[in-house]
Amino acid sequence: MEDNKNQKAYFVGGGIASLAGAAYLIRDTNFLGENIYIFESSNKFGGSLDAQNRPASEGYVMRGVRMFEEKAFSSTFDLMSFIPSLENPEKTIREIFVDFNTKNKTYSKSRLVVNGQSVDSASLGLGVKDKLSLVKMMARPEKSFGTEKIEDYFTPSFFKSNFWYEFCTAFAFLPWHSLVEFRRYAIRFIQDFPAIDTLETLEVTSCNQYEAMVLPIVEHLKKLGVNFVTDASVTDLSFKVVQGVREVSQIFYTQTGEKKEIDVNDNDYVFITLGSITADSSLGSMTEAPRLEVEKKNSAWELWENLAENQTDFGKPAVFNTQVDKSKWTSFSITLRDPKFFKLMEKFVDKKINDFGGVNLIESNWLLSVVLSYKPYFLNQPADITFCWGYGLFPDKEGNFVKKKLCECNGEEILTEVCYHLGFEKELDKILQSAICLPCYMPYITSQFLPRAKGDRPLVRPKKLKNLAFIGQYCEMPKDVVFTVEYSIRSAQTAVYSLAGLNKKVVPIYDGTHHLKVVLAAIKTFLR
Repeated sequence: MEDNKNQKAYFVGGGIASLAGAAYLIRDTNFLGENIYIFESSNKFGGSLDAQNRPASEGYVMRGVRMFEEKAFSSTFDLMSFIPSLENPEKTIREIFVDFNTKNKTYSKSRLVVNGQSVDSASLGLGVKDKLSLVKMMARPEKSFGTEKIEDYFTPSFFKSNFWYEFCTAFAFLPWHSLVEFRRYAIRFIQDFPAIDTLETLEVTSCNQYEAMVLPIVEHLKKLGVNFVTDASVTDLSFKVVQGVREVSQIFYTQTGEKKEIDVNDNDYVFITLGSITADSSLGSMTEAPRLEVEKKNSAWELWENLAENQTDFGKPAVFNTQVDKSKWTSFSITLRDPKFFKLMEKFVDKKINDFGGVNLIESNWLLSVVLSYKPYFLNQPADITFCWGYGLFPDKEGNFVKKKLCECNGEEILTEVCYHLGFEKELDKILQSAICLPCYMPYITSQFLPRAKGDRPLVRPKKLKNLAFIGQYCEMPKDVVFTVEYSIRSAQTAVYSLAGLNKKVVPIYDGTHHLKVVLAAIKTFLR
């Protein structure tokens, strides 16, 4: 490997992909941390893993929650294996994760709820035609589906089955999303189908993902000298062509309103995070609904649009950021000073088995889900404070009890709708008095699931391009699934190994379809 003492690396975007890329660059190429620069348009790193550890009196905020699985998330657990934990520096964050999940097994006792009563969801409720369609879908080559939607392939009854409710509430799929992405998920998580009604094969971090993963990685990188450049929005790149190969020659960015540029040398590396699933997020309150704001987009979308305008192999951002009606939903964070709500929820969530539980209200017009969090979920969380998170997949529909669209509701109205669906209306006043429910409107949250054609997402390493790689949720990696931490980390690992020319393979993707027992167990599940 060439001497990289003067070589520099520039990561655009401060999300988990850039953080992982910097960590791999240092570990696997002996790159100097002081020569690595991570540009972030805000003053906080972690991207969509951004749980806000605010004072409990103001209400905690978390735009989303992620679940993990060691078998399926091989790149994620590889990264976690060399990052020291903040709570115990003698252990890695992987060891902390494994210890926690060994003691706290995920088990959702009542995944599906109707009229305040649990539904027996062990039976998937699939018709014969849909059972056969599922098996055929997984057997067919991906390219045969093109831009087909899920609703184009399955019968209407499929979307009323327990299987669909369990699948879409776990992964946030909707009928108009890409059949290709749905198929990838079915294959990637085939080993989990026998437990789809309980989610007992999935795992969670010991606290919110920002404090469990992002902060330890940031601290690790800072100790190694990595430069964190905040309030810096990269707007464009310039290229030169040498013997038919494109090279990034300059980076243009603005920092606190001042335009700046960086000259990129031939042996430097540039890593770009494309797009953002949480761009233009808007936060509401107990008395005010969040606003839909899609005019500004953030710098991750602006940069991609500028790059794609002149480079035909850099993808098509408009495929993903111009269909807000098909990619938006509302999530909400509930901070409670009184345990009443949690105690009422115990009839749905078996706390003896697990300290994590999700309930999906399938008769809800908004298709609401509520996930209870163990304590402490935030490191500064007082012992008498509880927290839960939820979301609705249909923000444009009118509520069953609150006769407004979800996207137009404030926190009090959303919590009221939740309580009525759960049968807690007699306790509603007491719950509202002790709660801070903060809704968050996210216009692009499922945009990576939208139907797409080949070339709409650029490769991690486009051809005839020397020193640039794409990372994050909107680059193309065959067989892997977007909307996961794993996808971002794997893209970063792939980009680093490719640009650096390492004679080392990225951690392989687990493929359960290569294991007969796994396939037979999945088929048996489809048939039940």
